[in-house]
Amino acid sequence: MSPDRAPVGALFRRFRERLAAEGPERLGGPGPRPGHGAKVSPAPGGQLNGTAAAEARLAPHPPRDVEPVERPRRRGRKGGGGEQLTVPPAEFTSYYGRPVLKAPVWKWDIAAYLFTGGLAAGSSLLAAGGQLTGRPALRRAGRVTSLAAVSASAYFLINDLGKPSRFHHMLRVAKLTSPMSVGTWILTVFGPAAGVAAIAEAAPWLPERGVLGFARRVLPPVGQAAGLLAATTAPALATYTGVLLADTAVPSWHEAYPELPTIFAGSALASGAGVGLIAAPPAQAGPARRLAVAGAALELWGSHRVENRLGLLSEPYAVGTAGRLLRAGRALTAAGAAGALVGRRSRAVSALSGGALLAAAVCTRFGIFRGGVASAKDPKYTVVPQRDRQRQKPSGPGAGPHRE
Repeated sequence: MSPDRAPVGALFRRFRERLAAEGPERLGGPGPRPGHGAKVSPAPGGQLNGTAAAEARLAPHPPRDVEPVERPRRRGRKGGGGEQLTVPPAEFTSYYGRPVLKAPVWKWDIAAYLFTGGLAAGSSLLAAGGQLTGRPALRRAGRVTSLAAVSASAYFLINDLGKPSRFHHMLRVAKLTSPMSVGTWILTVFGPAAGVAAIAEAAPWLPERGVLGFARRVLPPVGQAAGLLAATTAPALATYTGVLLADTAVPSWHEAYPELPTIFAGSALASGAGVGLIAAPPAQAGPARRLAVAGAALELWGSHRVENRLGLLSEPYAVGTAGRLLRAGRALTAAGAAGALVGRRSRAVSALSGGALLAAAVCTRFGIFRGGVASAKDPKYTVVPQRDRQRQKPSGPGAGPHRE
């Protein structure tokens, strides 16, 4: 270091004294930066020393004659002070365009199975009513229809399973917590009983002597016992399919678990009554009329609950193909029940009422089926109810529902 040059420390102290005396503007500097002022500590006794006072004068203070500049605010909503949302409404989609929930792989044959199972149960109850009240035409129509319907149910079920052996394999296990397993055993008990009861109707056509003559004498009492056994298992057959649908993860089926068995029971009773109104003369159709009114009341009440209690999950039952089918089903059910009451002496009006009740059962079963499948395909019916349930969960022990 040359002797004519002052030490760097002395030059720095001289610069600081000049900076404290003249200010940063006089030296051509940009001035103090906001938020970067020097730290000031008071001397013992509460006074600032010379260096600290110089540094304090360099602290960032806005000029007193200049008004503070406010940052512009975003335009809010009318009458509110919040910021306007620029995020578009959320679209409920999923990764790679795949649904959140896998839709049922069942096809139309399962919807047909729902209808034929209910028809078999309702017809069996109708046959039991005709048997206990001494109405042979009503008993005969109910037994024959029950056998035909349960045979169709077995066909539709096996067709969906793909192989007849799979139905046999389901009988290996009896699991009370599985609606499918319970339903398989119900169908296994109901089918043979309904078949024996229907075959017993052919006893008068058999010869009076020989082996067939013995069968002619034995079949009527055996048929009566089998008919009562089928009628005993008929309520379970009519309602287990509703429990089966509600036991799945399909949103609109699962949430309607209290109503689906009621709807299916009412539809089964109404369809069985329709068979009686078509096949039996008005003089013997009294039990069918009462069955029609009871079934229509249950079905309409359950349908009303499904369309008004489930909130967002009621929507799949009110729009699209499912909505059209269910509206048609309600109209036909009401018309069939009214015709059953009005047409007590008219065979034509009774037959039209019976046809309306059968068509209503078809529309109701297919509408419920289509509505559930539609709710599984749209992600919003899975995401939105889950978020609502999460908001309503208590935040802690003893806490009430969470509210935003």
